[in-house]
Amino acid sequence: MNATFDISAVVAVLATLMMITRPSAVHGLLYLTVSLLAAALVFFVLGAPFAAALEVIIYAGAIMVLFVFVIMMLNIGDAAALLESAWLKPTAWIGPGLLALLLAIELVGLAASGGIAHPAGAIVSAQTVGIALVGPYMLAVEIASFLLLAALVAAFHLGRAVMRVS
Repeated sequence: MNATFDISAVVAVLATLMMITRPSAVHGLLYLTVSLLAAALVFFVLGAPFAAALEVIIYAGAIMVLFVFVIMMLNIGDAAALLESAWLKPTAWIGPGLLALLLAIELVGLAASGGIAHPAGAIVSAQTVGIALVGPYMLAVEIASFLLLAALVAAFHLGRAVMRVS
């Protein structure tokens, strides 16, 4: 368990550092996806499989689609299309692919060994998360949803402004 946690944490940190240092937004998104998947594996190892599933479904899935949508809106024009095709060369996938392969090997190793033995009471159930989201954390969840909506509206208006200037 400690090795799985350590490797996942290192992959998450490396992918996050690569995401921050990439000049291309598309490359940054690739590394961010790997970072989110590594964080999900860390949650799983720590005894929160439901939080790990939410991390994959919501962040690595839905939020990444939103980011790709925003990048597509903001990269308007022929010059941006040429630049985007240059960004998506196969060499751009080597780093994120290797880190994701390391995570996949880790996950297969966990499954082959019969999973992780969690101490009693360490697993967080879906019911506990649901009760917390509609109970004491309801206001925080609603504020987060409003912030995401505001970010989407701002990206739409920024994209329209950039399109008018082009």
